[in-house]
Amino acid sequence: MAPGNRDGLIFTVTRNEHVLIRPSEPTPREYKRLSDIDDQEGLRFQLPLIQFYPRGSIRDPALFFMEGLAKALVYYYPFAGRLRELPGRKLVVDCTGEGVIFIEADADVALEEFGDALQPPFPCFEELLFDVPGSSDILDTPLLLFQLTRLNCGGFILASRMNHAMCDGQGLVQFLYAVGEMAQGASVPSILPVWSRELLEARIPPQVTYMHHEYDDVPDTQATIFPFDGLSHRSFFIRSSEIADLCCSLPLHLRGCTAFEIVTACLWRCQTIALGPNPEEETRVLCVVNCRKKLNPPLPMGYYGNAIVFPAAITTAEKLSTNPLAYALDLIKKAKACATEEYVKSVLDLLVARGRPHFTVARSFIVSDLARVRAGDMDLGWGKPKYSGPAVGVIGARPGTSSFYIPYKNGKGEEGMVVPMCLPAAAMDRFEGELNAALGRNKRNDPATKSESVVSPP
Repeated sequence: MAPGNRDGLIFTVTRNEHVLIRPSEPTPREYKRLSDIDDQEGLRFQLPLIQFYPRGSIRDPALFFMEGLAKALVYYYPFAGRLRELPGRKLVVDCTGEGVIFIEADADVALEEFGDALQPPFPCFEELLFDVPGSSDILDTPLLLFQLTRLNCGGFILASRMNHAMCDGQGLVQFLYAVGEMAQGASVPSILPVWSRELLEARIPPQVTYMHHEYDDVPDTQATIFPFDGLSHRSFFIRSSEIADLCCSLPLHLRGCTAFEIVTACLWRCQTIALGPNPEEETRVLCVVNCRKKLNPPLPMGYYGNAIVFPAAITTAEKLSTNPLAYALDLIKKAKACATEEYVKSVLDLLVARGRPHFTVARSFIVSDLARVRAGDMDLGWGKPKYSGPAVGVIGARPGTSSFYIPYKNGKGEEGMVVPMCLPAAAMDRFEGELNAALGRNKRNDPATKSESVVSPP
C-alpha cells in the first residue's frame, strides 16, 4: 500500500501479491532465436506503457483480462518464456511456459480526478506499475508485466511493461488486441502471430553498404547523456492547425512533408538551441522507421518482432540553429528516404559485425511516431481508452534527448499530438520558449503557451 501524487492529487494504491499467468493450454518447449534487430544493445530495456479506461460494462476487468491473457499466450507462447544469451551476445527465447506477471490492485481515486490532461509524465506511475523485485532484468525474467488498478469510479488503469528485445510497439498492440479478442470469446486471434525472426538476420558474410551515423561511436564530451536526477519532464500539445501553419511557411517543394517530419525538424532545432552546445559539435536526429514494408516481399502480417530502423540526419549545432526550419526538414526527409530494403540489410550486417552496438545517444535526438501503432483505438472489451501510450518520454535505459509523438485530442476538442520531453530544467524553459516562438504562440498571445504543458513535480 502506497500513496500516489500528481500535481497535488493524493491517493492510495492497494496491491495484491503478483501472480504468474501461464498459457491456458500446453505449449511447445523450445528455443527460438531473436532477430538481429531484436537483440541490439539499444533495445535491451523495459518499456512502460499505460492506458486509462472509464467505467464500462465489465464487472471485474481484472478477471476478464487474466482470462484473455492466458488464452492469448497459447498463441503467443514465446512471451511466457525467458530470454537467454548465447555466445556472441545472441539472444534466444527459452519457451518455458512460466508465464507473465500480473498484479491486481485498487486505488481510492476516480479517473476524473486525474483531470483532462492525461499526458506523460505520470509521476504516480511507480504505484500504478509496481516493479516486482528481480523482474526488471533483461535475461532470465518474465517478458511482460501487467498491473490492473481498479478506480473507485468504476474505471481502471492498465499499466504494462514489455521487454523491448521481444517486440516493438506495433507487436505489443497486436498481442493486446488478441488478449481482448480471446477474453470476449474468440477461439483464435483475428491476426495470427508470426515469428519468422530469421527474415531479419544478417547476411553471411556481412556487407555494410551504408554510412550508418545512427551507430557512430560518439564520445559524450559535452555531457549530453543526462542523469535522470534533475531532469525536467514535460508534455507539450501541438495542434494539427499549428502543424499545418508550419507547413505553409515552407518553400513550395517541401510543403508535401508529413506531420512527423515537420514536427521533428521543429523540435530538433528547438532543443539544440535550448541545450546550447558548442557550435561546431555535431548533432543528429534518429527517426524510428517501421521497416515491415521496406522488404520485398514485406514482412508477413502478424510479425510481432522489432521491425524498426533508426536512419539519422546529421549536421552541426551552428548550421541547425542558424538556418531556417526548411534546412532541418530537408535533412530529415533525406535520412528517411535512405531506409530502403538494402539499407535494412546493411543495418543487420553492421549490428552483427560490430557486436550488436547501442544506437548513438550522445548529442542525439531520438523520435518515434506512435500514430500508426493505433494504441488509442485499442478496445479490449470495455471500450476505447481515454489515454493509451508511453508512460515516460525517455526512449531506452540511457537517457539522452528523446520523444514519442502521441495522437491526442485536448479538452477543447482540438486534435494534434502530445510530445513528451526530458531535459535539464534550465534547458526545458528555453526549449518551451523556442517552441512557442516557432509555433507562433507568442505573437498571438496564445494561452496554450503555458497551460498545455504538463510539468513533473520535483
